[in-house]
Amino acid sequence: MAPRRQQPGDERGVFDLAVIGGGINGCGIARDAVGRGASVVLFEQNDLASGTSSTSTKLIHGGLRYLEHYEFRLVREALMEREVLWGMAPHIVWPLRFVLPHHSGLRPGWLLRLGLLLYDNLGGRKRLPGTRTLDLTRDPAGEPLKAGFRRAFEYSDCWVEDSRLVVLNARDAAERGAMIRTRTRVVTVARTDGLWEITAEDRQTGARDTVRARTLVNAAGPWVANVLTGVARANSSEGVRLVQGSHIVVRRLFQHDRAYIFQNADQRIIFAIPYERDFTLIGTTDRDYKGDPADVKASEEEIAYLCAAASEYFRDPVTRDEVVWTYSGVRPLYDDGASKAQEATRDYVLTLDAPDGQPAMLSVFGGKITTYRRLAESALERLKDHLPAARKEPWTSGAVLPGGNFPKEGYDEVVAGLARQHPGVPEALVARLVRAYGTDAREILSGARSLADLGRVFGADLTEREVRHLMRREWAVSADDVLWRRSKLGLRVTPAEAAALDDFMRRAAAAPNAA
Repeated sequence: MAPRRQQPGDERGVFDLAVIGGGINGCGIARDAVGRGASVVLFEQNDLASGTSSTSTKLIHGGLRYLEHYEFRLVREALMEREVLWGMAPHIVWPLRFVLPHHSGLRPGWLLRLGLLLYDNLGGRKRLPGTRTLDLTRDPAGEPLKAGFRRAFEYSDCWVEDSRLVVLNARDAAERGAMIRTRTRVVTVARTDGLWEITAEDRQTGARDTVRARTLVNAAGPWVANVLTGVARANSSEGVRLVQGSHIVVRRLFQHDRAYIFQNADQRIIFAIPYERDFTLIGTTDRDYKGDPADVKASEEEIAYLCAAASEYFRDPVTRDEVVWTYSGVRPLYDDGASKAQEATRDYVLTLDAPDGQPAMLSVFGGKITTYRRLAESALERLKDHLPAARKEPWTSGAVLPGGNFPKEGYDEVVAGLARQHPGVPEALVARLVRAYGTDAREILSGARSLADLGRVFGADLTEREVRHLMRREWAVSADDVLWRRSKLGLRVTPAEAAALDDFMRRAAAAPNAA
């Protein structure tokens, strides 16, 4: 199954830190803490990245529009993180250029240029190229757009495979000694004899056990308030504002490799991004959400909004029947009382509940994929009086994630090297494996002289060797884990192929040596 190096805490079986939530914030905090010497256990009620962290717009970005809300600290921190994360994981993070057409009826050109000047110089840009102005009547970026758009600005941010970023943080934490318990629901937590006593339930077997820890982090994302007031029964006035963001995926709308950022008349923006080679990702919406975060899905109203917003710019309208997939997530923002969802702060807020002489609980509100590493550092800084390991120096900025041990711009060289070593394996498959696993693709391809050596093919180019790797090293249990979180091959396989994969994984889990 997964890489669970068991670390039962100290001689009494007590962990230094327990983390509730296997999204990007929880896994990032677990990785940072265990790397400083803390004993760590993490609980996730479903699969890693099964909530907000796999439903983002897949961007490592400063947040150009946040400048309008004067969130300069957040933007600067995010801008500085772009190249840090690119260096940590060059297989799943890579540069992307964004084209911002000037719309004469909306923000004036001088304001856009001023914002981009700030964006270029606010912090952290060394390798990413700066802003330039485009003549859309001559540049290929103008070809798919309506003729009325004649000028644009082009700037840099980065792309990320969001759910893989979560899994790689969990893997690194596990390899350093953390215990990662997926599909395990925390039922109750209580302060008992100076420790946190945590009762957890295995959602596959129903078995319950109790774990003790000196410190607790509540990084449950959209469920952060539920953990605070329900599971922990804490007296808290802190509120979470659930904001829904939905995306649509259509067949590829343009041939170049740049993305678009479009302004809308309602002052919002959307992106249109090259996606999985043959598709275009369009998103996101921004509206308050009421209900169970587990039930969130893109509404017809949101789908229509995204189609209409994109059609304001593209020469060929984007219609509902072109949508091949939708996904939706809930952002657990700190409730700062903003009147509109899009105006609520995107900054993270950390609240500490530490009564005198009692073990501490830190709760995480908000946050962005881009700033998860800095959030983890801030969380440990807040816990330094309660978690001795947190007093040690931060270490993650220069430490690569699994598979990321190659130069920032060395992806093509890694692919070429593996293709030479495995000439009988399709190069397109090699390229996809390196994009997902980096240098760990060598483990999947080891000894393979042909595609047949990788075992059964489940559809697209997903092989048995890769599936077993995901089950053994990355906590994958179901077809959805593989097809929608560890990859996006769900866009390419049939329902029958997905069902066959699910059946194979169930049998393989029951009998690891089964064919």
